[in-house]
Amino acid sequence: MKVASIVGARPQFIKAAPVSLELRKRAREVLIHTGQHYDERMSDVFFESLRIPEPDYQLAIGSGPHGRQTGEILARVEEVLEQEAPDRVLVYGDTNSTIAGALAAAKLQIPVGHVEAGLRSHNRTMPEELNRVVTDHLSTLLFCPTRNAVENLASEGIARGVHLVGDVMYDLALVSAQAAAKRPIRRELGLEAKGYVLATLHRAANVDHAEPLTAILRALSTCGRPVVLPLHPRTRKSMTALGLEAGPSVRIIEPTDYLDFLALLIDAAKVATDSGGVQKEAYFFGVPCVTMRDETEWVETVEDGWNHLAGSDEAEVRRALQTFAPSGTKGVSFGDGHAAERIAELITGT
Repeated sequence: MKVASIVGARPQFIKAAPVSLELRKRAREVLIHTGQHYDERMSDVFFESLRIPEPDYQLAIGSGPHGRQTGEILARVEEVLEQEAPDRVLVYGDTNSTIAGALAAAKLQIPVGHVEAGLRSHNRTMPEELNRVVTDHLSTLLFCPTRNAVENLASEGIARGVHLVGDVMYDLALVSAQAAAKRPIRRELGLEAKGYVLATLHRAANVDHAEPLTAILRALSTCGRPVVLPLHPRTRKSMTALGLEAGPSVRIIEPTDYLDFLALLIDAAKVATDSGGVQKEAYFFGVPCVTMRDETEWVETVEDGWNHLAGSDEAEVRRALQTFAPSGTKGVSFGDGHAAERIAELITGT
């Protein structure tokens, strides 16, 4: 069997790493990199550190407005799929690469498998939410990370082809923790274990406009702890355009590879983020998380008391970073570390 896997952004590289390893034991994988994240530190370092096979196709689409970027990915992926004629197409998460890949496959009558199906923030103003919903309705095989994701699909009338497999990011986190603990990045940055906040910031709603970005940077700068901020290229561009700077207590660094980031996360006192994946990673390792959004697709982490939704309000983000503490024990199941194996078995029928 030939399976075409489509990736294009940092979170997808992380998810693809364990799945590709298992998939290649059972099938021929054609790996298509759309180039949605084209910066070396947002792409190449992940392929190297996670030992992801070199892409068979590098489309180098780059950034751009949502419609144009999605359309270009759709057209280019369609050409590759027509040439390769795979038996299945596998897409990940909720990016423009996800929906474009699913659309290209569906129009060519190629069955689609969606890793991380069923997630919902219930906020249709987010491009990611639209991508999730449409991709799920196009997919033949829906690989859900949690029970809540299965229930979300059922509420939309999707039951056929739905499989509760666990979370592939949990798979990777389990096997990577020991290697991450050996990384010296925290000590090189002069940070004390459990004495700093790790922050990530990249969502359009937070970084493309002066008001929320200014509020978040002020909150991070005045939270009372050192903050380390691996700066996303989009955020850097916006800060430069708006003439914004972080305070002296915020240590801005270049984006890191997966293991360095995990090392910083494990030793952090708290995490401040607007990323979906980082919310989960904080939960996996028992680090309190302050999410700088008004909603989350990972509602389990909030319901379990380890994640606080603070929005982009300066006072609320600051208060949460200073006072938020977990209110319960971790009880949510993200699987048993074998999600990638189950996905490979289901998509190949072996």
